[in-house]
Amino acid sequence: MTGPVPECHDDVCITCSDTAVAVTIVRLLDDELAIVDTGAGEEEVSVALVTAGVGDTILVHAREAIAVVGS
Repeated sequence: MTGPVPECHDDVCITCSDTAVAVTIVRLLDDELAIVDTGAGEEEVSVALVTAGVGDTILVHAREAIAVVGS
């Protein structure tokens, strides 16, 4: 059994409007966390799903790194 299908309104789709942001790792922390430079300041994100180090550029979605895109 499936539920109702979400509808898209205007230019925003409920199921696919999310985007990932490229950021640079500044410092690795304990518990698979990192401080990243967003270009507008620093934020803490999880790097549990990727293998990345200081200086790497990662894609982050919902404060979770989902890919390494450059070193």
